[in-house]
Amino acid sequence: MTMNINSTTNIASSLSAGGGRFSFPEIHFLEILLAVVVFVIIHALRQEKHQGLPYWPFLGMLPSLMGGLQSDMYEWITGVLCRQNGTFTFKGPWFTNLNCVVTSDPRNLEHLLKTKFPIFPKGEYFRDTVRDLLGDGIFSADDDTWQRQRKTASIEFHSAKFRHLTTDSLKELVHARLLPVLEDAAKKFLPIDLQDVLLRLTFDNVCMIAFGVDPGCLRPGLPEIPFAKAFEDATEATLLRFVTPTLIWKTLRFLNLGFERNLKQSIRGVDEFADEVIRTRKKELSLASSEEDSKKQRSDLLTVFMGLKDENGHPFSDKFLRDICVNFILAGRDTSSVALTWFFWLLDRNPLVEERILAEICRIISERQGAAKEESEINPFIFRPEEVKKMDYLQAALSEALRLYPSVPVDHKEIVEDDVFPDGTVLKKGTKIIYAIYAMGRMEGIWGKDCKEYKPERWLREGRFMSESAYKFTAFNGGPRLCLGKDFAYYQMKFAAASILLRYRVKVAPRHPVQPKLALTMYMKHGLKVELSRRPRSDLPLPIPNCYCFGVK
Repeated sequence: MTMNINSTTNIASSLSAGGGRFSFPEIHFLEILLAVVVFVIIHALRQEKHQGLPYWPFLGMLPSLMGGLQSDMYEWITGVLCRQNGTFTFKGPWFTNLNCVVTSDPRNLEHLLKTKFPIFPKGEYFRDTVRDLLGDGIFSADDDTWQRQRKTASIEFHSAKFRHLTTDSLKELVHARLLPVLEDAAKKFLPIDLQDVLLRLTFDNVCMIAFGVDPGCLRPGLPEIPFAKAFEDATEATLLRFVTPTLIWKTLRFLNLGFERNLKQSIRGVDEFADEVIRTRKKELSLASSEEDSKKQRSDLLTVFMGLKDENGHPFSDKFLRDICVNFILAGRDTSSVALTWFFWLLDRNPLVEERILAEICRIISERQGAAKEESEINPFIFRPEEVKKMDYLQAALSEALRLYPSVPVDHKEIVEDDVFPDGTVLKKGTKIIYAIYAMGRMEGIWGKDCKEYKPERWLREGRFMSESAYKFTAFNGGPRLCLGKDFAYYQMKFAAASILLRYRVKVAPRHPVQPKLALTMYMKHGLKVELSRRPRSDLPLPIPNCYCFGVK
């Protein structure tokens, strides 16, 4: 009883001293704040164990994403997926649309790319994000628009006339432009950015195929071509939209600020080039009225689509024609050039692989007979299509480069009805799906414990190249959207790589930094500076008859 009276007296004294206000002198506001912060941090870190990344109030997983953007984004995603057994859900800030499911599980890829293909379109979010650049082209289109373009392009891609166009234009570009540019660098003992050179090669090649025009990027002096520069800048700016809340980038676009201003200017450059080509081609076709002229008619994609009608029986609009060609340039330009760039870097680090490629090339050359030898005494050695087809080890080495460094490191889908992935992940209608192709090449569960090693032999069976499932090796996509140009991409890469390796030693410049660039396709951030030197015949694993001329026109 005495204790109660004393306690009451002390409380009363505190109230009296405080002027009637109740206070806790021992507890301060900062201590309460610190306790709350500690609680939030502990809670967020506990979420990392279950969800793959810390989850913060209001911000979601955005802080981790920003950290990934500052380092190597693709390795960051790979690390999260490895910890989460191949699939995790990314939760963006509250009131944003950055939420998505990220997966690298081959079972899930087969499910969304093939088994349930109709309910996994590119989706409105993807189309809205890339529409300013790609419009309604095949890369972003869905449903009837996509099917119509793919069917037409598929027929053209498999025609003999189109195959001759692609192989002849490639042969001309490699021997009349690529090799002379490399020869000039070798003679002057100057390092050269091989990535830039290869991008110019494939850009000229795909423009010939898509537009039927030669932009002339790959020429001595490597001039800057406004259309090529505008196209590259536009793809880079478009990617930034995917890591920026939609409300923010749309506001920037409305106000013409930041990267949206650069995107608008770049797209204007792309449109000006495309519009001029379309106008010129229409005029050219209107003059080609005779039967003799029609026989000489071009077989590029632009000309083919100009001769077709839409579902209402009307000619396609100039806007639609522009979208088709820009999409095919995006698809055809980067796959080969980016893959070749990483391929040459990997060869520099794996000289034994280069020796085996050279041995294969020399064996194929030695099998030439009769007229081919006589022809080679006069003209520089040019590989024939049937010889390129025999290069199994080279194709394995290129595929291994694509496995580790896919040209398109991530891709996007959106589900239109509730579903469940084979791994048990629940998907609600409208969920965005990111499938991480780069991460797949580094998953032990897919490729084994040596998954990070460069081993072309994993693609060979008794010395012959054997392709893998498109849902395990997704560099060319899979299912109904399997890349139409896959065969030509391999031919283009093999022809260019064999032509270079036969003539030159390619060594990466000392201390040159190599890391991927954050873009729609996985360029090297700093290019690939290499030093070239003529390859002596003594450097070749097998003796080559002296009748063969490996000179440059």
